[in-house]
Amino acid sequence: MGQEPWPHAPVPSLGGDVWHWQLEAMHVVSRVRADLRARIAHPSVCSTSTDDARDGLLLVFEELASNALRHGGGAVRALVVAGTDGWLLDLSDEAPDRPPVPAVDRDPALGGMGLHLVAQLSTSYGWESRPGRKHVWALLPNGLHPLEPVQDRVPEPRAPEVPRSTD
Repeated sequence: MGQEPWPHAPVPSLGGDVWHWQLEAMHVVSRVRADLRARIAHPSVCSTSTDDARDGLLLVFEELASNALRHGGGAVRALVVAGTDGWLLDLSDEAPDRPPVPAVDRDPALGGMGLHLVAQLSTSYGWESRPGRKHVWALLPNGLHPLEPVQDRVPEPRAPEVPRSTD
């Protein structure tokens, strides 16, 4: 089976505090993740979200940031909007012609399952091409209000089929 596309959808608008970073290289991701962790540890954020939701935000950030650096190109930018019901993550790079593609029919031991994890933790997600940039985004709940998904999920990853012996 071929690769399933990541949904092509515009970055949604979300009101709230806006935080942004430049990601020059992979080693910067851990520094930015630490900064994001400190920001969401603030009492105003802790009182409006659960521990699991904040952990999910950090995990999705790390997955999307590392994908942008590995598979994107040029300057990578991270944007997080902290809204009242959750967060918007928007990772952009300079590869507008290379959409994100979730791994399908790959042994999970080989990696590449990050987009499936993003899909599981997000209420919606997608990507958008703008002049000179690709934006890969995810909306994550704060954990206090159940949110219904607004789109179909990407297919579950499957391991390659192993031929059965016929005795």
